[in-house]
Amino acid sequence: MPIVAVFDIPGMTQEQYEASAEKVAGRPGPVKNPSDWPVPGLISHTSAATPEGWLVVDVWESEEAFRKFGETIMPILKELGVKEAKPRIYETHTVVMR
Repeated sequence: MPIVAVFDIPGMTQEQYEASAEKVAGRPGPVKNPSDWPVPGLISHTSAATPEGWLVVDVWESEEAFRKFGETIMPILKELGVKEAKPRIYETHTVVMR
């Protein structure tokens, strides 16, 4: 079952987000395609600045796929000094894609 993973991270900056994306993709520049992720299973990825920090909303094919990705992203966020990066996970009801 697909899941939604929501990271609402107070204090995270755009620079930290962009650095984390480059580390995830393993190359310079923004992430552009699910194949940029180091593990399979990403359906969609959205990020945005908030008044308090940064928001990331991902849809994954399964919680297992997301947890596997967590083994990569959590050390990256720690390395970049990002604190309070604790995702909330929800089972999806509907996923609509273009």
